[in-house]
Amino acid sequence: MAELTIGWLLADGSARLREAGSESARLDAELLLGHILGLGRAGLMAHPEVAVSAAQAARFTELLDRRAAGEPVAYIRGLKEFYGLAFSVDPRALIPRPETELLVELALDWLGRRLTGAPRPAGAQPLAAWDVGTGSGAVAISLAVECRRRGFAADVRLRATDASADALRLAMENAVSHGVADTIEFAQADLLALPGAGQADLVAANLPYIPSSVLPALPIAASFEPRLALDGGPDGLGLVRRLLDELPAASAAGAVALLEIGADQADALAAEVPRRLPGWVMAIHADLAGLPRVAELSRG
Repeated sequence: MAELTIGWLLADGSARLREAGSESARLDAELLLGHILGLGRAGLMAHPEVAVSAAQAARFTELLDRRAAGEPVAYIRGLKEFYGLAFSVDPRALIPRPETELLVELALDWLGRRLTGAPRPAGAQPLAAWDVGTGSGAVAISLAVECRRRGFAADVRLRATDASADALRLAMENAVSHGVADTIEFAQADLLALPGAGQADLVAANLPYIPSSVLPALPIAASFEPRLALDGGPDGLGLVRRLLDELPAASAAGAVALLEIGADQADALAAEVPRRLPGWVMAIHADLAGLPRVAELSRG
């Protein structure tokens, strides 16, 4: 039998996952073995000759079995990196995607310009920022951590809501882990329907935007995620349209809404905004791949 070393296990695990259809077999194997050994990818690469115990190899095989069956690596490890932070993830909520980091960057840029562009009047109320459909809490918590780092946490009041009580509990667990639970108001709500919420200066939303008919064709890993967090209705914009209709009553003068969308939905959304939000201005921001990813809606 071959000696159980990091290098041998990675090669064997990668081959197995590649045969199972993984498009990122080597990365998957590295993340899973690193999770077991408590090593980062760099540590694995630097010491391929290091021996691994039989118990650790058996555990690696168990995790490979789960990944080969389609389960996402993030759920197997129980965590996902997002905006430089590690978030606990499980089937209660969607796994945070790298492209959603653009939503955080745009929100921080807008908050920074509002807070530093001109002197704040004495007694000015904090800006109200609302993360709608918070899921794991990745967007709201990233905002809270970064606002604290930049020194304007006291000038921003954060709210995070979700229709799913399970997802909301996960978000609160993550907020506690990152030490910002006391800076975010968590509430269960259907979009912006939250009695007594007041008006928001900033709305950030990563709502489900995948057309229902497309869901069966997604990679098998998506079948492990909650359908509620993926299904955007017949054309993917069902929930987005509802949010547009609710924005006027829920947003303050000069407010901005940042909505993550599918790469092929910019034109359809551009047709909806004038009808549902007269007087609002829409701009589209591309992600790192150059694809339309976030719609910025500005209220006059």
